Amino acid sequence: MAHTKSGGSTKLGRDSESKRLGVKVWDGQIVQAGNILIRQRGTKWYPGINTKRGSDDTIYAVKEGVVKFTKKRKITFTGRLKKISVVNVLPLKKNN
Repeated sequence: MAHTKSGGSTKLGRDSESKRLGVKVWDGQIVQAGNILIRQRGTKWYPGINTKRGSDDTIYAVKEGVVKFTKKRKITFTGRLKKISVVNVLPLKKNN
């Protein structure tokens, strides 16, 4: 009996879809309230002035303004100094 073995199913070909993480708005750009600034897993970046952190660690703007990235020294729970990256949204200056 001449026949070939059936192909069957493969164990390969199951890769997860990329989550498009990273910085979405750069330093100096103007943002509206509610705009997403950074998508991240964990807290690589921390929220600062006029920004908040969502449940999935996304940082978004609370008010309209200009994005500014800074570094800050923070004391950890062990008492050690650690430099952290902070995202701020500085309010726009109005001409009166």
